[in-house]
Amino acid sequence: MSPVWDFVAGWLALSGLLGFILMGLDKRRAMEAGRRISERTFFTLALVGGAFGILLGSAAFHHKNRKPSFIAVIVVCAVLWLGGVLELARLVGFPSG
Repeated sequence: MSPVWDFVAGWLALSGLLGFILMGLDKRRAMEAGRRISERTFFTLALVGGAFGILLGSAAFHHKNRKPSFIAVIVVCAVLWLGGVLELARLVGFPSG
């Protein structure tokens, strides 16, 4: 793979993992009445690449999946990232290997 694709894949993997972990942590805090993670934090993380991990975390932990406005923002971020990755593929080519 090219260095560009290595960076993008690594960035999305790390930010996605962080999003997944934070969803699990926030679910636990919600159940224990602890200090919660703000939606602004989730939205910011989704915008910088963690949207896919947040969506997976929402499904895995059954957390915030009854809040359509939250899910909608995260899905929009995921679609923007998907579009960005497709545009990158158009500009530099798909990764090989």
